[in-house]
Amino acid sequence: MTWEYALIGLVVGIIIGAVAMRFGNRKLRQQQTLQHELEKSKAELEEYRLELTGHFARSAELLDNMADDYRQLYQHMAKGSSSLLPNLPGEENPFHYRLTEAEADNDQIPAGMQPRDYPESASGLLRTTRPPRK
Repeated sequence: MTWEYALIGLVVGIIIGAVAMRFGNRKLRQQQTLQHELEKSKAELEEYRLELTGHFARSAELLDNMADDYRQLYQHMAKGSSSLLPNLPGEENPFHYRLTEAEADNDQIPAGMQPRDYPESASGLLRTTRPPRK
């Protein structure tokens, strides 16, 4: 009988020791805490990404609508200026450039209206005449 009590005591002691080690280990608790924080951060990051994607999709839609509205406004003003001011020469008409339907569907600025990144004449070392000194 004493062997049985000793064996039962040993098994119960091992179980109690394993449970105490499992819940008493600080590093394991710290690891579990860090794992929980990591999962929480991943979930927050994914939520932020979804929110950001939705924001940019809505912004793109609004910008597209705004571009269409401006294009329609310009076409309206160009038609109005040509019908209300028929005798005005093209250069004096503020809306002398009229958008065709193909250009209205194209979102790019016409080549003649794009700003250039270079001056009309030579400048710097390539200039042939010197500017007067002040």
